[in-house]
Amino acid sequence: MLAALMQLDPGLVDACGSQPGVICETVYDLTGNSAAAQIAQWGTKPFKVLVILLAAWAINRLLRRAIGKFIGRLIADREAKAEERREGEVDDGRFTRSWRRAVEKAQILSEQAERGKQRAQALGTVLESVTALVLYALAIMMALAEFGVSLGPLIAGAGIVGIAIGFGAQTLVRDFLSGIFMLIEDQYGVGDIVDVGDATGVVEEIRLRTTRLRDVNGTVWFIPNGEIRRIGNKSQQWARAVLDVEVAYDTDIPFAASVIKEVADGVWHDQIESATVLEEPEIWGVESFGESSIAIRLVLKVEPGEQWATAREVRKRLKAAFDEHGIQIPFPQRTVWMHSAVEPGAAPPAPHPEADDFEAKGAPEDEA
Repeated sequence: MLAALMQLDPGLVDACGSQPGVICETVYDLTGNSAAAQIAQWGTKPFKVLVILLAAWAINRLLRRAIGKFIGRLIADREAKAEERREGEVDDGRFTRSWRRAVEKAQILSEQAERGKQRAQALGTVLESVTALVLYALAIMMALAEFGVSLGPLIAGAGIVGIAIGFGAQTLVRDFLSGIFMLIEDQYGVGDIVDVGDATGVVEEIRLRTTRLRDVNGTVWFIPNGEIRRIGNKSQQWARAVLDVEVAYDTDIPFAASVIKEVADGVWHDQIESATVLEEPEIWGVESFGESSIAIRLVLKVEPGEQWATAREVRKRLKAAFDEHGIQIPFPQRTVWMHSAVEPGAAPPAPHPEADDFEAKGAPEDEA
């Protein structure tokens, strides 16, 4: 290194430094003037800074366009799925439910699709902002390096600050990243009934950091997106009402199954607005043997979110049908023996004339 410096012209070293640039060296060789070489050396720095900023601007434009195309495809896919579901709702409405009900369902799906589009656009804006911030920060650091500013302490200080912020805000960053992936994958939307583990309810709002749910009791839950490990969406396309109908052991199982099927078919044909059955109900057979009953499983495919109302309607009709056909719905029973206390040394009480006719009394378990 020392030998290389000794071979350089001292005037060139004074004008352009130990590592002269091409322009500075060329000007010095042509003019032999150190001042002109220094002016040329400093004149190239703004030009380099301008090139760096233009390159950052061009790259940012390319990335914005790529993000725009990605968000556009995402919105197009969601709109296609929403349109398919809306057409299915209207077509099914001609045969399985009232036209008004089908139109209402289609309007709800349209609103959900519009909210999904807005969330996707918001996600695109966030990605574009983050990309621009990172690019221009790098460009500014490269520009400062051209003017001889030492970036070592700056980078070290930024690293220390970044580590401190990372440890302190790692939960926030995790929630933010989880929210981005949830929006990209469209795992659930506003109005869906979801089970996130800690809470189950209707989604009222989705943000990049939190999701807001309202459960059946009216309680509002704010759940950080980073803490959601699994999601059960009960509002996608269709749902299923599963009922295990219990009958006594002495019941004729095929007859009881036929009565259950008849009741379920009645709910299917009635097409109640809050209990819309999409397909013919199915009897899956004997599900289990209990202590005092046999469970027969009934399955109904229904509109998403209507499985609970459908199950309640079927249970109400089953009670009336079982009473009409004499099918017993079992319940736990307990035998209770009643007797009188005898004081010490006293003669036992005389037997009652009707003692031989005494029978054990049965009572429901709750009244024992």
